[in-house]
Parts: sequence; structure tokens; C-alpha cells
Amino acid sequence: MAGLADDALMDGGIALRALPGIPDIQPGDDLAEVLIESLRRRAMTLRDGDILAVAHKVISKAEGRVVALADITPSAEAHELAERVNKDPRKVQAILGESTRVVRAMKRPDQEEGTLIAEHRLGFICANAAVDESNVGAADTVILLPEDPDASARRLCERLEAAFGVRLGIVVTDTFGRPWRMGLVNVAIGLARVPARIDMVGERDAFGRVLSVTMPALADELAAASGLAMGKSDKTPVVLFRGIDWQPEESSANELIRPKQEDLFR
Repeated sequence: MAGLADDALMDGGIALRALPGIPDIQPGDDLAEVLIESLRRRAMTLRDGDILAVAHKVISKAEGRVVALADITPSAEAHELAERVNKDPRKVQAILGESTRVVRAMKRPDQEEGTLIAEHRLGFICANAAVDESNVGAADTVILLPEDPDASARRLCERLEAAFGVRLGIVVTDTFGRPWRMGLVNVAIGLARVPARIDMVGERDAFGRVLSVTMPALADELAAASGLAMGKSDKTPVVLFRGIDWQPEESSANELIRPKQEDLFR
């Protein structure tokens, strides 16, 4: 950890590192205790101002948000959608159960399964309402988002702050596709203390021009950067950031969802 701290102390320096040695998480595990023990075993500590980006799947697993497809009975709507996009009707039912609406359902000429874009009950619009089969750890099983990712982030943050006596921030992440762009990036779906956005309106740019609409999505920037260290097969679901210039506040990942009245493509 000394190397990480030294890097972060460079002028304007920001350091990030995946935390090693985190075991597979099972339903009912105390994730905070797992992280605390993992850090202490390696004589690692946390410092004031550190931010942890945590892949939602370890939180979802600990909270029991894992569903066996054998336990799902598809509805008529699920069967109809499954036929249209060539998906398992049980998985489609899981998607519907997490959704407020299906935005698009389409077949893909380049893939066996089609695409379901849905509005998740938390407001996120993403593929399959974030219902996923990767890194679940069991066949014919899907994993759902936490019931309340912000609350999960706050609980984890409070436990880690108490254990290490420091002020921290937590960003809960998931991997989303993006409209009009190819590829996937991590985005923030839950926050504790970390600002969702930084309001720079009224400040000046490098040439003295007054900024009128500039509002960086700090939480999404951190989430996206964490993806550099979170490998799909590396079992590194937690990334530590040090050297970030930020001020804690009461925040929610819902602040990053564009209001429906501003959606120009509805």
C-alpha cells in the first residue's frame, strides 16, 4: 500500500489499485467484515479521503440477490418476449420482475440471443434490467441488482469508516452499454458520501471563459476508471482510489438519471 500512497502524493497525482485476495462471496456473508479482514491480513489500511469502487455483484451476492432459474415460473408475457428475442423465458421473467417497462426488444443478426432494453425499477435504462449470468458462480442462475444500492453503499461505508477510523466514500458499480457508442463501461449505481456530480457552473476554464453548463459526473468517472482494474476473470471486485479531490455529501446514484422530461428520444 505504500507504493499507492506515494503515487497519490505526487503533485496532482491520483492512484488506483484493485484490492487483492477477496474471496468468493456467498449469500449471507458479511461483506464489510470480509473486506476488513482481507485488508488487515495484508497489513493494508485505508486513509481519509479514500474512495472504494465496489462491483455490485459482491454486494448482491451477500444480500442474497441470486435467483435460480428453476425457481422462476414465466408469465405469458415472458414467453412472448422470449420467443421474439430467443431468450430463456425464465430469464425474461426475471428481467420483467426487475423492470418498470421494456424499452426495446429486438433480435440481433450477429448474436444468438436478441436484446432487451428495459427500465429498471430504480430508474436505470440498460440491457436486461441489469439481470446477469456472469460471475454468479452457479449454472442456470442469475444475479440481480441490490434492492437499494445507495443504502448498501452507506452501510458498507459506515462499517469501514468505523473499522479504520477514517472518512471514506463508496461507489457501487455495474457494467452498462451506452447509447450511440459501442462497448461497455462501469457506471455508478449506488453512492455513499461521494458526489454524483460536480457543479462547475460559474467557474472559469483555463482561458478564463465562464462555464455555463459544465457538470462532470464524478461518480461515473470513478466507476469507469475502476473498470481498468476490475477484470471479468480476475476476481478483483473492489478498487481503491487515493488522491481524488472531493468533498463528502449526501448523495444518490439516482441523481445521474436524466429526468424523463429531458429525454429527447422517448
